Amino acid sequence: MGDQIAKGKLALFLYRTKPYLAMISLQFGYAGMYIISMVGLKRGMSHFVLAVYRHLIALVVIAPFALVLERKIRPKLTLPIFLRIMVLGFLEPVFAQNLYFVGMTYTSATFASATANILPAITFIFALLFRLEKINFKKIPSVAKVIGTVITVTGAMVMTWYKGPIVELIRGQTQSHHNTTALSTEQHWITGTFMLLARCCGWSGFFILQSFTLKLYPAELSLTALICLMGALEGAVATFVLERSMSVWVIGWDSRLLAAGYSGVVCSGIAYYVQGIVMKEQGPVFVTAFSPLAMIITAALAAIILAEQIHLGSILGTILIVIGLYAVVWGKSKDPTASSLLIEDEKVVALELPITVDNKTDGTGPPGDFIKVPIKAQES
Repeated sequence: MGDQIAKGKLALFLYRTKPYLAMISLQFGYAGMYIISMVGLKRGMSHFVLAVYRHLIALVVIAPFALVLERKIRPKLTLPIFLRIMVLGFLEPVFAQNLYFVGMTYTSATFASATANILPAITFIFALLFRLEKINFKKIPSVAKVIGTVITVTGAMVMTWYKGPIVELIRGQTQSHHNTTALSTEQHWITGTFMLLARCCGWSGFFILQSFTLKLYPAELSLTALICLMGALEGAVATFVLERSMSVWVIGWDSRLLAAGYSGVVCSGIAYYVQGIVMKEQGPVFVTAFSPLAMIITAALAAIILAEQIHLGSILGTILIVIGLYAVVWGKSKDPTASSLLIEDEKVVALELPITVDNKTDGTGPPGDFIKVPIKAQES
């Protein structure tokens, strides 16, 4: 009996921690994409082409699973759903990603990932506007979500606008990359910053619209494949319009192919699918609350791989972001999830017990005629 209870507790613990583990794992995937994409772009790869190849590869990987695993549960693709998918294919695969790649080349991989820290705040505001989130200042979890969001944004602002002295994590780092990056940021820093902020707004809008679309089209794999398909088609149109030369489509067996393959499989195919599953359970705010972790991981990898120097402001901002992230996640953990609401409904149904009532006692029928009347049992 004791073993069964222990196994039950372990299973419950794993069930409750799956959304957290999934989102933390995705942040490692995004951090790798930031670094690999930066290397590919520095090799001369067009960011438009990278976005198109990324979603074509994701489509090839995800589509077979969607066709096989969801053939019996896939809803009918109506015109309103298709129009939503078209918008989803533009918001993140075309608009947000291309603004991110341009903004990253104008600034740095660390700075670009740092601007994503405002994503939870923007999504939180959008979720309030569209009534996906509710705030009750009389309850501590709601206050924690608001305060955590403010602290997270404060940490992001510290990282963005305050550099401070250099903290040398690895001795003997080369200065050539830093000097090139510094020159680029001096020339294009403001433009790159606005592009990265606009990217966050587009990305947040993608999460909100995806949340609504999943309610009408609850087939995560099929929706992911359709988003990648529309993203690739719309991205190809944008590429043909903005990139005059056909030579930009040519890539070799190098970091450019690695950037397209890695970001396509991990950050489009797997990420869209996992985010959709978690979003149905926890909502879009929970999904975006973990995005600051990608910045912390990216900063560490950029210091090691790209020799980007880390400043004191980055460390202070990281501390604030971790504190704010913990507050938001704690507040969200106290919210009722979709599965808990379903369990409550099942409890109510289970508590309805049929009893028999003799109609002759209330004069509604002939003597001896019995009917079944459901009553709700009182929970102890």
